[in-house]
Amino acid sequence: MLDSLPPATRAILAANVIVFMAQQLIGEALLQQFALWPLGTLFQPWQLVTYAFLHGSFAHIFFNMFALFMFARPLELYWGSRRFTLYYFACVIAAGATQLWTSALANSTEATVGASGGVFGLLLAFAMYFPRQRITLLFPPIPMPAWLFVTLYGALELVLGVTNTQAGVAHFAHLGGMLGGAIVILYWRARKIAP
Repeated sequence: MLDSLPPATRAILAANVIVFMAQQLIGEALLQQFALWPLGTLFQPWQLVTYAFLHGSFAHIFFNMFALFMFARPLELYWGSRRFTLYYFACVIAAGATQLWTSALANSTEATVGASGGVFGLLLAFAMYFPRQRITLLFPPIPMPAWLFVTLYGALELVLGVTNTQAGVAHFAHLGGMLGGAIVILYWRARKIAP
């Protein structure tokens, strides 16, 4: 099954799984150095990328990697590995920068982990490039076109972020990943950089 994945998608997925296993062995030491900490004494620039390979629980990594498995493949096949990798990490960095900004506004001292910002960027790209592709939710099992699913999901993230619902979930980082993805795609389109 993993053999059917294009190389960048496979590498990102494998790196996340390997780092998660390392987290189980090493624990807090990895988080201290590589989670995304708010601006201050624990923050380091590399954390804007490394946080996306750490996860808080098995469920956290499972759902992120499931989404990566589902949505990354068609995008990488469409764009090619180089452009896909550039796009994914632009979304990760945009999500991290958004999280730093919202953490500063909220005076938060909590670290952020997870590939969700990159995954939300992939969701946005999937909806923009394959808008009529049917997506069926796991719960409830309702099929809908990709553009509608991603629009509703983005709106839900905005509501949950503004109302500060689901403590410990970086809703604005998810939106930052989508925003970063939108900026990259609009830039490519303005420059007529075709895949």
